[in-house]
Amino acid sequence: GRAAQVRRRRLAAAAALVAILAIAIAVASGSSHGHSPSAGTKATSKVAHPSKPSAPEQEDRAAVRSVLAYTPFVREGGTKGRDIALTFDDGPGPYTPEVLKVLEHYQVKATFFAIGRMLKYFSASTVQEIEDGDEIGDHTENHPFMAKLSAHDQYEELFEQIARIEIAGGRRPLLFRPPYGSFNATTFRQLAKLHLLMALWSVDTNDYLEPGVEVIVERALAGAKPGAIILLHDGGGNRAQTIAALPLIITKLRAKGFHLVTVPRLLADDPPPAGQALPVN
Repeated sequence: GRAAQVRRRRLAAAAALVAILAIAIAVASGSSHGHSPSAGTKATSKVAHPSKPSAPEQEDRAAVRSVLAYTPFVREGGTKGRDIALTFDDGPGPYTPEVLKVLEHYQVKATFFAIGRMLKYFSASTVQEIEDGDEIGDHTENHPFMAKLSAHDQYEELFEQIARIEIAGGRRPLLFRPPYGSFNATTFRQLAKLHLLMALWSVDTNDYLEPGVEVIVERALAGAKPGAIILLHDGGGNRAQTIAALPLIITKLRAKGFHLVTVPRLLADDPPPAGQALPVN
């Protein structure tokens, strides 16, 4: 009887250890560089209904491939049109639905550079982006400094995010934006393997620092010009200021005669010239 009692205690201790390890692994996998979901956030899964790409969508994707044939990156489009692209980094997150509400209200399509592992918790927002016709780009699986990673790890960061988007029902991403603007020659080699075009930006609002609604709007307008790509954020922190600034940015840009489009549409309407020097990390 005493031997059986000892065995039961050992089994209970082993079960407790397994539970502790499982919790530790879950916490570790959900925390990195300030892009982890809040405590108590449950993993969710939602999938978009598959559909055949429309003619405009096919044209947009062909435009990205065409630009990629002569340059591995873009910072802005050409200067002959009136297109400007609004882009959002670090989502999906708890503020993404409010960003989407504003975009839907003003009938604006934008480009979202999503972190792969955040789809475990906020896949509904990504599905909504897909169904709204927004473009979704690759912002890696875990938001690391790419230049600090090996070639293998950089590839995995890119590929795992692509897989998550496809599982969610989205088109295979054609665009990549480096977290923290960190990249190197190895990054370009991995992008070439995956046929990804690096999409940088020409206007940085620094909205992630929460400088105030007026400052965010002012910075977006100050850099507004044909072919501009404006950097905003829908994840990675409190994005209340970005959400408040977004209607003002949209209305003021339109008042200046600009058309707000996705990055692929910007490239289709007026692609950048060839022969640009590679960007600096």
